Amino acid sequence: MTYMKPVILMVLSQLASGSVNIFYKIAVADGMKVQIMVFYRLVFATAFMVPLAFIMERKRRPTFSWTILFQGVINGLLGAALGSNLYAESLNFTTATISSAMSNLTPAVTLIFAVIMGMERLDIHRVAGKAKLVGTVLGIGGALVLSLYKGMKINLWSINIHCLHSDNATATTAAQTHSNLLGSILAFLSCASYAAWLVFQGKMRQRYPMYSSTALMCFCGAIQAGIYAFIRERHPSAWKLGWNIRLFTPAYAGILSSGLGVTIIAWCTKLKGPLYVSSFYPLALIFVAIVGTIVLHEELHVGSIIGSILIVIGLYVVIWGKAKEKRAEETEALKSNNNGIIEIISFAGVNQATAAIVPEFKTDDQIVATTAAALQEA
Repeated sequence: MTYMKPVILMVLSQLASGSVNIFYKIAVADGMKVQIMVFYRLVFATAFMVPLAFIMERKRRPTFSWTILFQGVINGLLGAALGSNLYAESLNFTTATISSAMSNLTPAVTLIFAVIMGMERLDIHRVAGKAKLVGTVLGIGGALVLSLYKGMKINLWSINIHCLHSDNATATTAAQTHSNLLGSILAFLSCASYAAWLVFQGKMRQRYPMYSSTALMCFCGAIQAGIYAFIRERHPSAWKLGWNIRLFTPAYAGILSSGLGVTIIAWCTKLKGPLYVSSFYPLALIFVAIVGTIVLHEELHVGSIIGSILIVIGLYVVIWGKAKEKRAEETEALKSNNNGIIEIISFAGVNQATAAIVPEFKTDDQIVATTAAALQEA
């Protein structure tokens, strides 16, 4: 059960993340504006994360400062308001499957940003560097195939559920171009926003604990998303939720995906590491592809399958390269520590010889042994 717990939690988190795409499409078909939906999602996420941060980190939260506030504003823009709006807009122009597939490009785009900013080295003379480069190229190539090539239509079974065929859905569908290219560009820009957030948020985590920084990010993002939504839509009727899909979608996305999802991923990352967590991301794509085709009656083409497979392969190649690079760094660190131990042992031998010649010279074997053990443990 100890082994299966993180597996079960990661599977559930990816199912929750994937189902948000489906509910987004249904809410938009019901006439809800994506900008307003993103705002309410961040409001629900803030309402969930603030009490959680207060309970979990009340004893180790540092003093709030202007620097932390500035970092929270930037994180709220990149990781919440901008990224979420771009991704939600992409669902207006393409299928949930394509948008979900494009989101798997985030690790590759993050790698590109990290290399440009000097936070990551891409040593192509080593196997790990080559793997990261090949994985990034495969992911971008898959995105191009996904965006530009359709191919033969694949017919899957469907059930008699017409989630998008309301009066509002008909009008919305008629107004949409369903341009895979435009939707893919928006989804890619969303990946770029999240990637920039992943690079930037590490600096905030050094100053502020995880749950508190997430709560601050959601709060700042909600304010920014609210301003943007108000500029785009000022009619009061568009902001009404009601006891329907318009309330359920942002509440579900905010509490389960942004709230519990972040908590689960943080716990699994602490227990198993980020590479373990990243390996589960394609599950959301598979779930969305199946459910979107069956329930939303979205068309699935050969190009979507090929592009998604290339993106997933690229994701795993990047993960493998990062894992191999990490093992190489640990090996080099261990060798460095062992060299330090050898020097201490050599010094101990000289020390013993000196004590044999000069009686007044005293050795301290206990200090030598303790230092060597500490180095070995480190």
